[in-house]
Amino acid sequence: MNKLIMVFTAMMIGTAGISQTSGFYDFKVKTLEGADFDFASLKGKKVMIVNTASKCGFTPQYKDLEELYEQYGDKLVIIGFPANNFANQEPGSASEIRQFCDSKYGVTFPMMEKISVKGRDMHPVYQWLTSKEKNGVMDSEVRWNFQKYLIDENGRLVDVHYSKEKPGSERTLAWLGVR
Repeated sequence: MNKLIMVFTAMMIGTAGISQTSGFYDFKVKTLEGADFDFASLKGKKVMIVNTASKCGFTPQYKDLEELYEQYGDKLVIIGFPANNFANQEPGSASEIRQFCDSKYGVTFPMMEKISVKGRDMHPVYQWLTSKEKNGVMDSEVRWNFQKYLIDENGRLVDVHYSKEKPGSERTLAWLGVR
């Protein structure tokens, strides 16, 4: 009987640990077009996650992101998450955002549905990115549009680059192993 209780207790503790934490590859999101996008498809790849906005002083970083993606797409997946959390700088619908990204910057990297990156309605991906308790690495706060989170090939958060740092900065290129 004691062995049975010990086994049951061990199973419950193990199950509780699994249900409380999720890894980067556990997330499933929707693209701007409404298709499913499974982060498990990113295993073995470096990933840069960026919260984007169409009416921001940093919006020209779309061009830099696209250039980085075109040049290093074999080493890096860039994922854009439009968000309207800062000064109403992403008010558009999914189709308006897609039209803007295509016509103005020729964006070909994956763009996800518009989400919240801070506050009470923060999307689970950003909860993971900003909480050391969830990501196991660091706490951070999304300060503004075009903040970049770097994830290594094993799904581990490795760094945060704030808005003023360009996507193709020396730090980014060093992380990619091209500098």
